[in-house]
Amino acid sequence: MWHDIKRIAGLAWPVLIGQLAVIAFGVMDTAMVGRASAFDLASLALGGSIYITVYVGLMGVLVALSPIVAQRFGAGERESIGEEVRQAFWLAGCLAVPGVLLLSHPQFILRLSEATPELEARASAYLQILAFGLPAALLFRVYSSLSTAVGQPRIVMAIQLTGLTLKVPLNLALIYGIERLGVPALGSTGCAIATTAINWVSCALGLTLMARHAKLREFAVFSRFCWPHWQAIRVLLKLGVPMGLSYLIEVTAFSFMAIFIARLGDVTLAGHQIAANLGALMYMLPMSIAIATATLTAQAIGSRDFRLARRIGRRGVEFAGLLGVLLATLMGLCRQWILAAYTSDPLVAAVATPLLAIVAGYHVFDALQVSAVFVLRAWKVAVVPTVIYAVSLWGVGLGGGYVLGFDVGGLSPGWLHGAAGFWFANSASLAVAAFGLLLYLRWIVRVKS
Repeated sequence: MWHDIKRIAGLAWPVLIGQLAVIAFGVMDTAMVGRASAFDLASLALGGSIYITVYVGLMGVLVALSPIVAQRFGAGERESIGEEVRQAFWLAGCLAVPGVLLLSHPQFILRLSEATPELEARASAYLQILAFGLPAALLFRVYSSLSTAVGQPRIVMAIQLTGLTLKVPLNLALIYGIERLGVPALGSTGCAIATTAINWVSCALGLTLMARHAKLREFAVFSRFCWPHWQAIRVLLKLGVPMGLSYLIEVTAFSFMAIFIARLGDVTLAGHQIAANLGALMYMLPMSIAIATATLTAQAIGSRDFRLARRIGRRGVEFAGLLGVLLATLMGLCRQWILAAYTSDPLVAAVATPLLAIVAGYHVFDALQVSAVFVLRAWKVAVVPTVIYAVSLWGVGLGGGYVLGFDVGGLSPGWLHGAAGFWFANSASLAVAAFGLLLYLRWIVRVKS
């Protein structure tokens, strides 16, 4: 048991640090912009929710490269990995086109929020700047998927930490301005400029390492040029499309929460943004364990050691669940101190305080569901998990949140009106998802091994 957990932890810790660096971008943006103004924070929440929806939906398709490469790596088929990556590059380029177009013209989505014209204009400017960085973000995802699948997450972590180091001075300069240098204070728009610049720096570093790093050079990704091969891309899409849909369902559940909560005013939306940001930060721990577990499981499947694959998958889910309970308890005890670090606005703090209590509880279910779904992906199973996500996150979570938060039918108790109703329903949806995914995982492991 401890040997398996040690292997998972050894692969998970650099993934965790790298993901914390990425999520620190959002934490930093939220904290810095929140101290600029509640209006800028609201525009960040609204625009950011739409960007994440687009990016995660497209990125999820490319993540299919990871279990495919991990199984080939476990089977010792090194020579075929480079071709898989080249085809993933073509797919990333194709996916970037609709993503850039959507981010460049987000007005029809923003109108769903019924936000003020001023807030809509600021969020639109934020998204149009991020559109320029989307192709780089998708190309970097190909590099990240390859490196993690072959057990080299540290070189991904190094780039993510480099990006975080650059983010600090860029945010300070662009959010608050530098008067003596003539740099204006741009608020949330400054965050978008900084993020776009860092996306391109990270992409360039990733492609360079893919060509020159000793652990990746053996796959000869850039040894030759190749045109798109439909058969290879079809394999990526067969697994990637349902994976992308599951990511899209997961993130739209949160995105539309923000859009609906925007109807309740800037202060309520700002309080929701703090809760969402903290929930995303906590999510990084079980997700890093899930990624490590899925990598080791897929490698074991590739080597035809199904007994090891079953055992690694089970240990990973147990490990993620245990740490989820511990982290939720810690967050519940420390939520007042955590909130003070996010905002000095008493109205925003009053909205966020009850939401953080709900976040602490829902995190346990989040840890279980993400570990289960990643293990299922290691077995190249993605369709049924997507259906489970749709029913739970859209039906129970978003639909239930709308009913509770806006008191549809007049049956919702007072403490669940507003943002609290959306967060309570979201917690219930994760519980349903975790239960369904764990049952399905148990059945899949029996059938496939």
